[in-house]
Amino acid sequence: MFLDGIRCGASIAAAQGEVTYEKDVKKIISAHCLSCHGSDAPTMEAYKKDQDGFKKAKKGPRMDTYATLMIMVNGSDTGALMRRVDDGMSTKDGKPGNMYNYLGSTKAEQAANLKVIKEWIGGWTLKRKKDITEVELKAIKALEK
Repeated sequence: MFLDGIRCGASIAAAQGEVTYEKDVKKIISAHCLSCHGSDAPTMEAYKKDQDGFKKAKKGPRMDTYATLMIMVNGSDTGALMRRVDDGMSTKDGKPGNMYNYLGSTKAEQAANLKVIKEWIGGWTLKRKKDITEVELKAIKALEK
């Protein structure tokens, strides 16, 4: 009984140290992404219907809530967030994603914010939904709270 209490306490302590959307990621997204991906941005479905028009208007798919962001993490567009913000360390050509530079105003800030996002996601993958395995999909943590 006493040992079970210790295990339970350890689990709670470990969970408190986990990176979550609400505690850690939301402030990064708010500071660096919402000018183009905020509440006035299109849904993913609308964006796909007129990508060129939205790109000209400097609007990307909406990601101002946990639910809209998760579409690009492990939803219909699995891996899209990872492909866009990757620093190039996960690519064959070493080229960073097209949104990596927006993660901060300095290289240090970009790297620090990417580290938080990678820890939050857990199973970092650049694969698209059609190519990801069930095991890889389950490795994505991306806790909300």
